[in-house]
Amino acid sequence: MTNEVTVPLLPCASIDDIETFYGVLGFRTTYKQRKPYACLGVQREDLHLQFFEISGFDPEQSYGSCLVLTADIEGLHRAFAAGMRAAYGKVLVSGTPRMTRPRARKNADGLGGFSVIDPGGNWIRVFRDAATAPMPATTPAGRLAKALANAVVQADSRGSVGQAVRILDSALARPQADDDPVEQVEVLVYRAELAMVLDDPKTAAEMLARAQSVTLTEDESERAAPAFDNAAELAAALR
Repeated sequence: MTNEVTVPLLPCASIDDIETFYGVLGFRTTYKQRKPYACLGVQREDLHLQFFEISGFDPEQSYGSCLVLTADIEGLHRAFAAGMRAAYGKVLVSGTPRMTRPRARKNADGLGGFSVIDPGGNWIRVFRDAATAPMPATTPAGRLAKALANAVVQADSRGSVGQAVRILDSALARPQADDDPVEQVEVLVYRAELAMVLDDPKTAAEMLARAQSVTLTEDESERAAPAFDNAAELAAALR
């Protein structure tokens, strides 16, 4: 048989909170009931998700997760980000719910991905579909790039933000003359993002200021543009 469809069923504390949040991301409600048990279905184009409510459920203790494969992670992220800005005035990068940025994952053959952590604590992990949009796997070459790749695995994939922070802080504490300035900016900006996840705005502001102070050539500034775009988003969220 072909053309089967799998729809994940994920836990939450409130289907109302889930419905509101996914509405922000452009989903429509396809099904909702209160009895005999509370459950909800939402859909955005071909992306279907369903949720069931558990009284007293703690989102911080959730193991709920699913994978979403798409040929256009950047487009989906932009759409989600636009919805968040319209509803909240900013992209949510800390707390629950929140969303990470698209980044290459060395534990996914170098394919890009990002995650949405919804009000139920479920991780909706969006990855580029290699079958429809193959990308060559890349191996980070520089010392800081390797540290960044390892930190992304810990924080964005495993949710181990503390371990990611330790990796980056260790790398930043040992500057070397041949460090790539662009990689330095990328590490500092990501460290700022992790500080915000940990509700540490002081460190986030410090890291963003350090990133802005890195001396770059014109070519390096172009390479660092995505990182500075992220930095601007983070700075706006700090206000």
